[in-house]
Amino acid sequence: MQGYIYPNEFELHWGLLVVLYPYITGLVAGAFILASLERVFNVKEVQPTYRLALLTALAFLLVAPLPLLAHLGHPLRSYEIFLTPNRKSAMAMFGFVYAWYLTVVLLLEIWFEYRKDLVLWARSERGPKKWLHYALTLGATDLSEEALRFDDNAGRWITIIGIPSAFLLHGYVGFIFGSVKANPWWSSVLMPVVFLFSAIVSGIALVLFIYVAASLFRSKPVDMRCADKLAAFLFYAMIVDFSLEMLDFIHRLYESEESIEILSQLIQGPLFISLIVLQVVLGTLVPLIALGVVSPALSDRGVSRTPAELRRLIYLACATLVQIGIFSIRWNVVLGGQLFSKSLRGLTVYKPLLFGTEGLLMASVLLFLPLVILWLLVKVLPPWLDAEATE
Repeated sequence: MQGYIYPNEFELHWGLLVVLYPYITGLVAGAFILASLERVFNVKEVQPTYRLALLTALAFLLVAPLPLLAHLGHPLRSYEIFLTPNRKSAMAMFGFVYAWYLTVVLLLEIWFEYRKDLVLWARSERGPKKWLHYALTLGATDLSEEALRFDDNAGRWITIIGIPSAFLLHGYVGFIFGSVKANPWWSSVLMPVVFLFSAIVSGIALVLFIYVAASLFRSKPVDMRCADKLAAFLFYAMIVDFSLEMLDFIHRLYESEESIEILSQLIQGPLFISLIVLQVVLGTLVPLIALGVVSPALSDRGVSRTPAELRRLIYLACATLVQIGIFSIRWNVVLGGQLFSKSLRGLTVYKPLLFGTEGLLMASVLLFLPLVILWLLVKVLPPWLDAEATE
């Protein structure tokens, strides 16, 4: 009976779109937590990326529910979770968490952050852009010192509220997988924590990549103090994330339950490339070594012998590898838990199609769409320090 899998277990119920869902929500949570470093924790070095991180979080948040809606097949019925809420379903409660995070947290913080500039842009511009910026002010055109102080205080408190909200937005995804006791690949109390820290890693890496790449594309100088600080935060977050994953792995080995044999076959077989090569080696170890060597924030005297031009390229490469590694984590969790039989005797494989709802083309569109939305947001609400309005 070794290697046997029942016929009704050949079909995987969760495919590539469900892999995208935790990946995209992780980028949202990570980008917002990065933005909170400047607003709440007063890390001034990352100020050039504060607005960019907020807009990045908004762009990916707008796309976050689309993979689930496409996977379920009835997107027009999604409003029913608000009309007939099921408080015992973690998946159903996502709609309320999503609505809270989008409307109360992210949109309000962006509005308070940009309100002054929106008013000044509306006063100095002409044409459609003038009316668009004026409409976004919602009629609040008071630029007195008291009003601006209120904007700053309100934005800070919203950010404070948003930090646990971001943890809740992405942590519940790990909670869903970790609570499936019948699946030994998912059932772990560390699953929500691992999801959270991997989200922080992915969000920092994404903002670092966009900031450096956009600065080079705009022919603007890259603030290396900001880039180096982001690289340092990325390094530390990766250390914590990798340590938690290793702790989970060691705990599974120590328990040595009856599932350990089939999980070993899973790692050595279908998940070897995505887990060992992409996630551990290319997505974790290579960026950790590269960042530890070139980042001046990680050296003894805070000075790097690597030229700034080369550091920028290394940061771009490391951020790209980190995204590959984090996506591999989501792949390994969602699909890996469905590749072995419930009898723990055999393995199956997953081969994504090119076309169709669960195909590679659809997944590519959903991954590219947030970047298009971000480009439009940047056109309307420039996040760069050199684009700030002046009185």
